[in-house]
Amino acid sequence: MRDSEFFGHVTALAPGKVNLSLRVGPPREDGYHDVATLYFAVSLYEEITAAPREDGAITISISERSAFTGVEHTDPDTGETVTAEIPLDERNLAYKAAALLRETLRQRDASTLTFPRRDATGELLQGPPQYGVDLTITKNVPIAGGMGGGSADAAAALLACSALWDAGLSKEQLVELGAELGADVPFAILGGAAVGQGVGDELSPLLTHGELHLVIVPATAGLSTPEVYRQLDSMREAAGIEAEAPELDADLVRAVSAGDAELIATLMANDLQAPAVSMIPALDDMLDAGLTEGALQGMVSGSGPTLVFLARDAAAAAQLATGLEERTDVWAIPVTGPALGARLL
Repeated sequence: MRDSEFFGHVTALAPGKVNLSLRVGPPREDGYHDVATLYFAVSLYEEITAAPREDGAITISISERSAFTGVEHTDPDTGETVTAEIPLDERNLAYKAAALLRETLRQRDASTLTFPRRDATGELLQGPPQYGVDLTITKNVPIAGGMGGGSADAAAALLACSALWDAGLSKEQLVELGAELGADVPFAILGGAAVGQGVGDELSPLLTHGELHLVIVPATAGLSTPEVYRQLDSMREAAGIEAEAPELDADLVRAVSAGDAELIATLMANDLQAPAVSMIPALDDMLDAGLTEGALQGMVSGSGPTLVFLARDAAAAAQLATGLEERTDVWAIPVTGPALGARLL
C-alpha cells in the first residue's frame, strides 16, 4: 500500500540549485536568451504535500514550517519597495504543474477504456477521476533568489501528484512535462549536476565524484529574472559589447565532475552578476566579505540576488557561515551538492 492510501497524502522533495557558471548570449527574436550553464543541485529542498480532493479543484497553501514566505522588491512602476507574497492561485508554478498533469491525465482517460474504481475502503466511485488536490508547500529555498525555488515546487508537485493520482508516469515523462513549465523544472526533477544549453532546458547530466561544500546567503530583497536579463542587454549595449553565442568552459565541466573545489573556484563565472550587482550594489560588499572570511570564491547565484560561496571542505563551510553571520549579521546557510533530484518521502 502506498503512503497516499495509508496516510491520505503524498509528500515530495525537490532541490534548489546554483549555477556554477552561467554564460548568456544575445537576445533572440522571441525575447529569450540562449545560455550555457552548469546547474548544480544543493541540499536545500522545497517540500510539497499533496492531499486528494474529489471535486477536481487545485488549492495552494504555505506551511508554517517555511523558512521563506515573502520577499521585498522594487515596484518598477512606482519605485517603491513592496513585499511580494507567494501567489496561492494559478500563477504559482506548483499549481501550474498540477493543472498540467491533471489535463494530461484527463486527456489520456478520455482516449482509453476505463474500469469501475473503488476507494481505499472498497466503496465504488462514480465517474472518471477528477484529479483534484490540496498542495501544501514548505519553502526552504530563497524566493526570487536565483536558486530555482519555484521550479523545485513544480518538480515536487509533478512527482507528488503523479504518485497521488496513480499516473504511472516515468521520470522521463515527468521531465517532458516539466519542460513545458520552465527551463529549470527538468533539472529540479533530475538533480545532480548538468550542463544546460538552449534556454537552459537542454540538459546533459554529469557523472560526479565527491562532494562540494558551499554557503548560501539569501538576500532580503528579490530580483526579477527578466529585469536582470534586460539590464544585462542594456549594459552590453551601453558598453558597445556584442554578445556571442555562449560557451561553457570545458575545464570547469571536468573540475565539477572531479569535485575539485580549488580548480572550480578559478573557473566560476556568471554573466548576470554585473547587472544584478548594479541593481543591488550591496551585493558587492557581501561578496568581498565572503572572500575576507575565507571563501575560495563567491558569486551571484543565477539571476540573483542570493549569493553562493565555495568552501574548501565541510569545516571551512561551517567556519565561513559563522564568520559571515558575525561580520555582516546575515543568514548564511552551509549546503552540500550535488543533491538528489525530486523524490518521494
